[in-house]
Amino acid sequence: METTPVHVRGLRKRYGDKQAVDGLDLTVSQGEIVAVLGPNGAGKTTTVEILEGFRERDAGEVRVLGEDPGSGGRLWRSRFGVVLQSGQDLAEATVGELVRHFALFYPSPRDPEQVIDAVGLREKERTRARQLSGGQRRRLDVALGIVGRPELVFLDEPTTGFDPQARRSFWDLVSGLRAEGTTILLTTHYLDEAEALADRVVVVADGRVVAEGTPGELGGRTARRAVVRWTEDGAPRELRTDTPTAVVAGLAQRLGEVPGLQVLRPTLEDVYLALVSEASPGAATAPAGTDPQPEEALR
Repeated sequence: METTPVHVRGLRKRYGDKQAVDGLDLTVSQGEIVAVLGPNGAGKTTTVEILEGFRERDAGEVRVLGEDPGSGGRLWRSRFGVVLQSGQDLAEATVGELVRHFALFYPSPRDPEQVIDAVGLREKERTRARQLSGGQRRRLDVALGIVGRPELVFLDEPTTGFDPQARRSFWDLVSGLRAEGTTILLTTHYLDEAEALADRVVVVADGRVVAEGTPGELGGRTARRAVVRWTEDGAPRELRTDTPTAVVAGLAQRLGEVPGLQVLRPTLEDVYLALVSEASPGAATAPAGTDPQPEEALR
């Protein structure tokens, strides 16, 4: 299990009548970045809190860095970092004081000064945490999560409140962590973030994994078919196909200049919304036009 930082089989957690996690399976390999996507209430945060040892599970097999999170000790905890959705700890301490103080908790921490520079907070080094903006506070949370030089990092919606430039800088930081061999489990609502960072995307709905794969392969070949749209005899037509170039060539041969011609390829967001909608009707709605007629119906 040491070579598999996160190993989960049949995880279950119930709150009263609500089955928050319902037989979830998840594996994260060494050095991999895995993004977990899902609507609110899907069970993402509960799952991550169980992996971090902050919440007890009802059933299932769970190993994080080779140990059961329910009984992991202080040394085990020092091997991973956590960036929560929000943090309000030690609000009167300055950025520099917090990063240097947290570094003392770990056996082999990063240089606190390098961490402050890496998250872009050098100019705020002497600013109290309570005086930081929302985006700056998130950067501080990231700094505290990585200062211990963790083998595994849990990032729970880490760029909430970041401006576009800060998000790009953070992506560079995460890519740098991966280059050092750090394993990262990321939850995010930003589809472009998952597409930019993740080696693999896991979609969770109703406490179960409903799909997983690389950002470019998620949903399988059918979900990735292109959509060709055009107007014929005054009526809009559309066709889902694996061979859009051939379809367009056929239309051009038959119609000449093809009125209203569009060739669209599903984005990661289109695929994600369709998967969640199928797994949990009403939880998400796929954008219009993502479910056109199959190619065979229009021949």
